[in-house]
Amino acid sequence: MTEIKLLKRCDRNRKRSKRRAIKCPVHGCYLDSVSQKYKLFANEPGQLQQKGIGRQNALILIASQTAVLLEDEWLEAFWCDQCQETKWYHVKIINQSSKQNVGFTSYSISVAPPQLWEQAMGVDETRGNPSVSEFTRRHSKMVGYRNL
Repeated sequence: MTEIKLLKRCDRNRKRSKRRAIKCPVHGCYLDSVSQKYKLFANEPGQLQQKGIGRQNALILIASQTAVLLEDEWLEAFWCDQCQETKWYHVKIINQSSKQNVGFTSYSISVAPPQLWEQAMGVDETRGNPSVSEFTRRHSKMVGYRNL
């Protein structure tokens, strides 16, 4: 005879991922994500120093890498049912889940300022792409019948 093991409903749902505890700063209700996560990069030593990395180590990191990925930080768009609007937030993980608090992670969110988008893309738009010539850059900005 084959033995069939019946699972309780709570046992069947154990593998389902938990909802992230990201709440609206105005209303306190849960926010629904409506975009992908845009990771943040640091391309200046001062940005790394603000994150707690020493000056010497920050200079070495920036000299060896063009952009350094900032762990536990990203930009993401969320929908709030109470506000009835989508907003872009700067999300930081404050407390990573440890062995004592399995599955518990706390987040800090704030409305994303425009200058963070430069860090999210990992590109400094003021300098542009160094592999593009000045002639090409100048003509790409010109409006003509071929590129309206």
